[in-house]
Amino acid sequence: MPTPCYPWAEVEPVRDASVRNLCVRPYPGHPGGCPNYGKRPSCPPRAPMLKRLIRLSDPVYVVWNQFDLGTHCEVMRQKHPDWTERQVRCCLYWQPKARKELRVSIAAMHSQMPWLLTVMCPEACGVDITATMARVGIEIEWPPVKWAYQVALAGTPHHGRGQLVYAEPQLFPGSREHEGHEERTGR
Repeated sequence: MPTPCYPWAEVEPVRDASVRNLCVRPYPGHPGGCPNYGKRPSCPPRAPMLKRLIRLSDPVYVVWNQFDLGTHCEVMRQKHPDWTERQVRCCLYWQPKARKELRVSIAAMHSQMPWLLTVMCPEACGVDITATMARVGIEIEWPPVKWAYQVALAGTPHHGRGQLVYAEPQLFPGSREHEGHEERTGR
């Protein structure tokens, strides 16, 4: 049996504080943007900028999961022919699996580099994920049609040992509290 390949790569993150403004963009059912904005410590504006969490002078790694959203949507259309396109693509039906796969990749990376601190929602910390992924040769489509990516960053923490940032289950991106962010960004 072949050894699974967990995708991560060293990268210079593209930092752009304006990506935090995506959280206040209106989307269906939320005219004021994500209801978590300003409420959760893992959401802007309370989430710290990346440079406050990890040493940018040390290597920074991007770790990701690529989810086959196109196939998932085809399966959902066949199972539910009366559903709207919005129902077929609803993140509640696919993101838990995709996030679990991302956590498996993070665990594999941490088994080799346990000192790293992992930031599960780098956009909240002022990182342009689309531009950062382009630096490792991955073009993210917006909105996602065939592939959806879940992305985290990891680096040497300023203080203490490596860990997941915002690891409490209710604060994990992809949780019910982050539905708005997930639905809007596809990540």
